[in-house]
Amino acid sequence: MKRPRTTPTLLTDTVNMQFITTPKRRNCMPSNATAFWRPLPGKKPRKRDNRSALPCMLREFICLRRSIRRLPEEYSALKRIAPFLCLILAALTRFSPLALAQGGPPFRSDDPDTPGSRDWEINTVLVGDRNPSEGSYVTPNIDINYGLGNRVQLKYEVPLSIHETRDSSDHIAAGLGDSLFGVKWRFYSHHPKTAAPDSNGKRESNFAMSIYPQLLLSNPTRSVRRDIVEPGPQFLMPMEANARIGPIRISGEFGYWFTNKDVPNSWIRGVIVGHEFKKKTELDLELYDQDATRATAAEPKTRESTLGIGFHTPLGKSGSVWFLGMVGRSLVPVNRTNGQPSWIASLGLQFVTSRRRRHSSE
Repeated sequence: MKRPRTTPTLLTDTVNMQFITTPKRRNCMPSNATAFWRPLPGKKPRKRDNRSALPCMLREFICLRRSIRRLPEEYSALKRIAPFLCLILAALTRFSPLALAQGGPPFRSDDPDTPGSRDWEINTVLVGDRNPSEGSYVTPNIDINYGLGNRVQLKYEVPLSIHETRDSSDHIAAGLGDSLFGVKWRFYSHHPKTAAPDSNGKRESNFAMSIYPQLLLSNPTRSVRRDIVEPGPQFLMPMEANARIGPIRISGEFGYWFTNKDVPNSWIRGVIVGHEFKKKTELDLELYDQDATRATAAEPKTRESTLGIGFHTPLGKSGSVWFLGMVGRSLVPVNRTNGQPSWIASLGLQFVTSRRRRHSSE
């Protein structure tokens, strides 16, 4: 019987060298057409290692920290929480595959998103706002929204308000609050062609803008005379925008309150940035500012500048009920005359008829 050849040849040396020097890759098979490796069908490529993002995140953290240190001394509260704030922003930009920010309840500012054509969104939220001299509470606030097409949203909101006076003679009064009517119109939205369509064949926008005029009217109750709520009529004219910038998406609102002789006009500004985690749970960070233009006979010129952290999480697999919450406080020192809140908080439920929450798809 002829013995097999065991001495090395050019062919065996070449094959052996290829198996020795070529690293093995998981979930791959060799291609007959080329000498390279290609992934197996149906296998997802590996995610990028986030360890490479650590140096970039550290540099962004340092830059943000230095910028906040240059703020005036009146923003000392913001300087105290600056490390935590900078760490959240830097982590969102480096470790989030997609950071989403959505305004509306439980936050104070809004965004251009709407419920969708012929869909409803109903929010029932408990709200609290307290400072050393007084406190305002809503138990609850009923916010009803309806989608008139994909770009228009109709709104009606009415609260059950409680006002607390914290002075030598403490006083608490409760009553029906003011009614708020609004119409949101998203007049512009950009949909990239590279975006993957959803189950309905629609693409989510990466930039949108809207206007949201709202009219506040007093109800025929004694709430105004009992100093529970501010007198109407008042008119709010804001503009909202959201944009996706790399791994983050930011929503912002800027507007002006036209009031009456008893209530000073005021500017409002708000920015929200956040991240969507697994199971559609969202964590968001909001900066909000409302600045009165003048003082009144009853009180000096006031301003509210707050930082809040909030969340949205679905209850159940259907996604028709969401649990909402937010807590925050003033960014500047609080006293009895400047109107800055010692703390703010909101907690409630959101009911939607569409398969997902508010969106900007067409």
